Amino acid sequence: MTAMDAPETYISADQIASRIPDGALIGIPKEDGGVAMEVTRALIRRNAQNLRLLTVPVSSIQADLLIGAGCVAEIETSGVSMGEFGFAPRFRSAVQDGTIVIRDATCPALYAELQASEKGAPFLPLRGILGSDILANRTDWKVIDNPFAEGGGDPVVLLPAIRPDFALFHARYGDKYGNVWVGSKRECVLLAHASAQTFVTVEELRDGNLMDDETMRAGTIPPVYVDAVAHAPRGAWPLSLPGCYERDGEHLRAYVTAAKSDDGFSAYLERHVYGKQVAA
Repeated sequence: MTAMDAPETYISADQIASRIPDGALIGIPKEDGGVAMEVTRALIRRNAQNLRLLTVPVSSIQADLLIGAGCVAEIETSGVSMGEFGFAPRFRSAVQDGTIVIRDATCPALYAELQASEKGAPFLPLRGILGSDILANRTDWKVIDNPFAEGGGDPVVLLPAIRPDFALFHARYGDKYGNVWVGSKRECVLLAHASAQTFVTVEELRDGNLMDDETMRAGTIPPVYVDAVAHAPRGAWPLSLPGCYERDGEHLRAYVTAAKSDDGFSAYLERHVYGKQVAA
């Protein structure tokens, strides 16, 4: 298939953004896990409000852009950073100004909360956060004695299941049957299983049925877990999509410099979001 042959069931990135209502809880993968940046820009263009982000388990420019554009009311994360390019400027400013709610978590805790939802369980236990400052600030996490331990005195933390309203990610392949191939990116599989709905942008349209190809089947999410798909070539830019393109380090460095000031951030949005400019 080509871009002109996209199945009639496919919609646009802007249409996906229009289906995510204000106030929604959105689960998003880490920056090399298939980030739906084209939908992120579309959410900003439609002036989304009061979104709640769940990062699996961290984020970078995706969360920073949405926060800086005023789209986010709350984020649960184990970190938002631009890595070697420095801190995430708009996230840092929001934390300092207290303009968004921060729900601190750890990587294992975020996975456990989603795995509980995936399994249909009300919670999952975890030990590694006992005694931490994070636990002290999470009143929704409960410490109990292990009921299977003789004599008690064996604490364990219970983490409630979390079910995002939407999973949102970018995948390498889609087919006309609604299957999407994410390869080894298991965060995307977990998000699709755990969320109420799943929206995916795909890099390429592949002929045939992905489920009929034994080499592709293990990394394919079937349409029972996928509610809408959009064909969006380079839809993860300026982040990477393994096997297709590397992240645009020059762009990310320039973004960090621009986003350190309100005027610089506004100019960035005008050029790269409202202007819809993408990489060559």
